[in-house]
Amino acid sequence: MSERKAFLLRIDPRLHDALKRWAEDELRSLNAQAELLLRDAVRRAGRLRLEAEDESGGRGELASSADSHPPEQPPASGDPSRPD
Repeated sequence: MSERKAFLLRIDPRLHDALKRWAEDELRSLNAQAELLLRDAVRRAGRLRLEAEDESGGRGELASSADSHPPEQPPASGDPSRPD
């Protein structure tokens, strides 16, 4: 397993409680749940690169298919949440 870095995270107590309940529901530690959510958000933003690609200078998706999700579909035209 790769080396882990530790850092202090200050969050709202209600958010902490919600994350803790979610982690317990999925039989994870709070730390593992937070890392999973952060990794998914970073991957979706296109900011997470493979170690092998880091060495070669390339960009790409995660290697594990377990971490992949289908791409989000853009809202349909005429969506009231999108300004025209």
